[in-house]
Amino acid sequence: QVQLVESGGGLVQAGASLRLSCAASGRTFSNLVMTWFRQAPGKERELVARITWSGSSRYYADSVKGRFTISTDNARNTVYLQMNSLKPEDTAVYYCAAGLTLATSRPAEFPYWGQGTQVTVST
Repeated sequence: QVQLVESGGGLVQAGASLRLSCAASGRTFSNLVMTWFRQAPGKERELVARITWSGSSRYYADSVKGRFTISTDNARNTVYLQMNSLKPEDTAVYYCAAGLTLATSRPAEFPYWGQGTQVTVST
């Protein structure tokens, strides 16, 4: 099993920044693909960013490209999502998930999830 614990959410004004953290523990997870999803009220869960532990492969949704940065700290077994220039439409619960391959993108394909952290961006 892999345990994922998110932190760093909060309430901020538009234009501000937040950094989300996802601490991983449990079985060997260095071969897993770490991914951030978000889900706004009444909407489907969407993939925001994805990274391999080596950092050699990264992906961003078009809606966050240029504003969000995903990174890993292997010494701390932690994945970060730096969110800059936040917009009200970024308001959602953000989830950290671990997938088995880079080909996985649908939430149902991810076996490991954190509990989520709320991000609220006000105007």
